[in-house]
Amino acid sequence: MSATKRFDLRYFIRAGLLAGIVPLYTSVIGMVEVFNKREVVKGMLTLGEMLVIFPSLVVGYLVALKWRREGKNPFLALVGALIAGFVASLPTVLLILVNDRIPLRDMFVNVNPALMEILLVGQEQMAQGAFILMSVLAVSGLLGAVVSFIPYRFRRPLVIALVVVILSGLLSEFIKQVLQQFIERGALKQIVQGKSLTTKAAAAIFVVTYLTTLFWDVKGQAIRTRYNAMPASRKKQAGRLWKTMFGIFLLILPWVLGPYLSEVIDNVGLYIIMGLGLNIAVGWAGLLDLGYVTNFAVGAYIAGVLTSTGPLGLGARLGTDPLGFWIIIPISILAAMFTGFVLALPVLRMRGDYLAIATLGFGEIIRLLALSDWLKPYIGGAQGILFIPKPELPALAEILNLADRAPALIEIAKGDSLLAGLMNLILYGQFSGPQELYYIIFVGALFVLFVATRLNNSRTGRQWMAMREDEDAASSVGINTTTAKVLAFTVSAASGGMAGAIFASKVGTIFPNSFNLLVSINVLSLIIIGGMGSIPGIVVGSLALIGLPELLREFAEFRLLLYGALLVVMMLVRPEGLWPSPVIRREMAADEEEPPPDMGEMQTSQPMRPLSEASD
Repeated sequence: MSATKRFDLRYFIRAGLLAGIVPLYTSVIGMVEVFNKREVVKGMLTLGEMLVIFPSLVVGYLVALKWRREGKNPFLALVGALIAGFVASLPTVLLILVNDRIPLRDMFVNVNPALMEILLVGQEQMAQGAFILMSVLAVSGLLGAVVSFIPYRFRRPLVIALVVVILSGLLSEFIKQVLQQFIERGALKQIVQGKSLTTKAAAAIFVVTYLTTLFWDVKGQAIRTRYNAMPASRKKQAGRLWKTMFGIFLLILPWVLGPYLSEVIDNVGLYIIMGLGLNIAVGWAGLLDLGYVTNFAVGAYIAGVLTSTGPLGLGARLGTDPLGFWIIIPISILAAMFTGFVLALPVLRMRGDYLAIATLGFGEIIRLLALSDWLKPYIGGAQGILFIPKPELPALAEILNLADRAPALIEIAKGDSLLAGLMNLILYGQFSGPQELYYIIFVGALFVLFVATRLNNSRTGRQWMAMREDEDAASSVGINTTTAKVLAFTVSAASGGMAGAIFASKVGTIFPNSFNLLVSINVLSLIIIGGMGSIPGIVVGSLALIGLPELLREFAEFRLLLYGALLVVMMLVRPEGLWPSPVIRREMAADEEEPPPDMGEMQTSQPMRPLSEASD
């Protein structure tokens, strides 16, 4: 039998065992039990069942696809996928058998009767439940292999439609919050029940997504060709139209989403602001800064002290009115930039891991200072700063002499939450809730985005990127790396100060525990996930790492685990990030296409000749 036809049993067993680690591990740490309480599709599929079944489905798909791409027997691919799915069930079955003989709850608290009931598919007899589990996972592996046989044109829409259905089921509670503003309760129950999609809604989402993706795959190239053939003036008009529509969508977004989802978007916006700033130091200048929370804390405390109406506020100390929000924003930015400048001086000679450790120390120093009794008379210590007012604008109702008519106008608009909220903001100028604060964060993000874009295309930005690639080479061509480092730390700190000031006015109170190491880790993680040095990648990374966990707070205890798993997957599957910058994409592509020459092979294949022969 030829090599291409040989059935490699060990390959399928190894793949199955690797897949089997996922349900075993998630069962032992309690994820399966906790996630099983969350239905994705009502009465059909839970998130816990997905953790057990999907690894076998994925491994069956991957091994069959690889086997077929190597030109091997398709039937053997199906058999191998069935074996891989069966083997993937063995670690979990072994857990069930061992727990029956030796109760494991003393060592693993999550291995309890509730977990066993899930793994045994509700069967009272262990043998029967284990057999059903092995059969389901084996069939899942086979089903994954069958999917790999579908032509790519139809397989891609199928996978995308399944992903959309799963995400819609996970976020069904928030879909319900949005839709209840526009449709009646009876119709809403046909779409969402509790925290899960109905079967009809899941089927409709699947069909619509599948047909839309299929249509784009078939007609997309023709549409792109037609667009590219348009005159430049028409392209510019189309671009302006899309930008205008997108801008209008962003302006009305908080009133469509509602208060809770607007709060989530506000948190995402704050991290976008900080991510754009840290990207200057990490993504462009190559300076690994783990103490970025320092700038965030300085901006927040400066804003708190200058605007608070409580006893710690500057107004109470001086007997004057506290400063307004719009005045303290630039003050907080300047204070954070000064902090970034001062903290950059001791680390100018450090690189890589040493720089990361030093900046990590700065973040802890600031947190401990905020908790200390030394600064307690000024910033409140562990009690923090209270009574920080919300931002306000001059009331348009008073300027236009509409103070008497404004309440009646808002009352008329109450039937439409979007119109009523906008009129309240315009007439009274009060940013009292997350929907109003969204506009401050939106404008702040646009400002930082404008500055970052200008810096990216400037001479300073190119100096930072040269320093990131090779500091010694950058110095040898005349770049003052000391000045470039100080400037990178100082400029990147500015957006941290702005985010801190907005955060202080948003929450109304600030405490030292709000400025721990996790803030710096989150900002750095979203840059890595989105793409180092990529401005659009920061937005995508913030939505993935900040927005999605906020929506799934019921699983908050596994947040760091999911962070780590996502980072590992990203490093393996897409090391350049979800939306990498063109420079990083070209560099990584060049590294893959042009591997460095093997000097040992060069010396072996081309031995050095004597000088006399070379001269001939």
